[in-house]
Amino acid sequence: MAPPAARQRYNANKQENALTRKPPKKLNSGASKKENKKLGAAKKNENDSTASLDKRDVVPSVHTAFKTFVSARLCSAIWAYISDCDETYNYWEPLNYIINGHGLQTWEYSPQFALRSYTYLLLQGVPGWIYQKIFHPSPVLIFYMVRCMLGFGCAVMERFMYKSICQEFGIHIGRLWLIFQLFSVGMFISSTALLPSSFAMYFGCSALAAWWTQKYPLAIFFVAIASLLGWPFAGLIGVPIAVDMLLRKRLFRTFFIWAGISFATIAIPMIVIDSTYFGKITFAPLNIVLYNVFTNHGPNIFGTEPLSYYLVNGYLNFNIVWLLSLITPIMLIIDYFVVPAKSSSTLNFPRYITLAPFYLWLLVFFAQPHKEERFLFPVYPLISLCGAITVDVFQRIFFRLKTLIVSMKNGSSGPHYLDHTMFIAILIMILSTLTGLSRVFALYRNYHAPMDLMMELTQFKASPQYRADQIYNVCIGKDWYRYPGSFFFPAQNFRLRFLKSEFKGMLPAYYADGENATQIAHPYFNDMNKEDERMYFPYDDCHFLIDFDEGKYTDLEPSYSKRTKDWTIMKSLPFLIQEKSHRFYRAFYIPFITDNYTSYGNFNLLKRKKIRQS
Repeated sequence: MAPPAARQRYNANKQENALTRKPPKKLNSGASKKENKKLGAAKKNENDSTASLDKRDVVPSVHTAFKTFVSARLCSAIWAYISDCDETYNYWEPLNYIINGHGLQTWEYSPQFALRSYTYLLLQGVPGWIYQKIFHPSPVLIFYMVRCMLGFGCAVMERFMYKSICQEFGIHIGRLWLIFQLFSVGMFISSTALLPSSFAMYFGCSALAAWWTQKYPLAIFFVAIASLLGWPFAGLIGVPIAVDMLLRKRLFRTFFIWAGISFATIAIPMIVIDSTYFGKITFAPLNIVLYNVFTNHGPNIFGTEPLSYYLVNGYLNFNIVWLLSLITPIMLIIDYFVVPAKSSSTLNFPRYITLAPFYLWLLVFFAQPHKEERFLFPVYPLISLCGAITVDVFQRIFFRLKTLIVSMKNGSSGPHYLDHTMFIAILIMILSTLTGLSRVFALYRNYHAPMDLMMELTQFKASPQYRADQIYNVCIGKDWYRYPGSFFFPAQNFRLRFLKSEFKGMLPAYYADGENATQIAHPYFNDMNKEDERMYFPYDDCHFLIDFDEGKYTDLEPSYSKRTKDWTIMKSLPFLIQEKSHRFYRAFYIPFITDNYTSYGNFNLLKRKKIRQS
């Protein structure tokens, strides 16, 4: 069966692709004037017959697309907030230890469990460490330097993917994908997140782009990077690639040679580095698979969610594009029967295999009880792609039905479907863009306060009261999961401390002092999320306190801001109270309306009135 999306796909032949089109050759100067005149007339007729097609070929070049991707990802680096406490405690804190010599350690980094890889951290840590040694910047500048580096890396992946999509799927789908990507909230969040799932997205989607252009060795190597250095479950993305190589193309030699080369060049150095850090032979990807798949409890002890969690989360991050991506297979089947194919397919692969990574990923992760937003990061660009394909199919079906109703001729010289259906694509692009921007504004207004609040400590460092030889304890209680990381402390003599709250799970602890701290196992770490009282800090020894005052108090979570004898408010910023806000208006910002349906509490940075010197 011919791939259904190949039918009526304009500019399918690669020699007509606007991204690679060469300028027309000059008329033969050696020919007679009469011959040149005939050739010129033929060329004129050809230009006249394809004039409308050239107008439809208006598409951003690869270089223009790359510039827009870089701009969008740098905006994310500056304005996106940290949406997952796992990013803070499992990656930014150990990275702070690598660069600045101190940081919080989670149980996953304990040598007893060794689920996380220091090799992955070093890829981000070495540039930050060099930056710190040469320029001695404020720690927060290192944070944003690393974020900008991640955003640039994501833009490089998107450039590669954009070019491959235009070649394999057509430039109309390519430009739709470009718009969906630029204004996707999901990409705004994931593109600069210091998470293995984001790293797996960079290289997993690069592997797909290489595969679509039949660069098989590069595709295998990128899948290996995504699954070994990033997240082992990213290997799911490579399953359709392996099926294509082994079952369809019979490229056994290429597959096994490059799989061996990739494993040797990535896994062996990784084992050496991680074994040095943990003090024992360690292969972190294997450990995380064993824990998540083969233990009795696995990750489910950290919470489970219904299927609706991913459905709602997908809509918030991709709005209408998410809904379109879910119905792509159905639309392709309808398209196959409704729209007749005018010519044979020029695609390298049928749709059922090129889009298989996305639906295989959804099939596996939708079935898992433990669900988190970051688990879908690796296939975020594929959501935009499937959404773009669905829009293209809608346009072709609409045009087909229109031609049947008005009895228009649909010959080879007849009108093109884009001449009559571009309004559909434009409406969806406008709707998706406005909804995406509305969501981004809402996220920044509602949840960015903790990152802005922490920067206020810089004012204290510049005051006469500050002493460089003293350790300052910054305490946090119920809001421990909103802490943005030690990079937001103005100097290395600030430490985060945990106050006892209603939370009954396990909290991280600082790496031990001295050499080989990564090889020391804290006795209170466990893989069952059990609380340990030794994690908590005495209230009277706190110099600063971070507290969100939302109007709900208990004995363990009092209103610290009202203890005016102990504290003074250094900075207070609004932060959304979800329970008191309308579900729609807290998710999307609508000027002049949202504020009437949302409620905010005060996110406070408190300073003890009498700081005891130690």
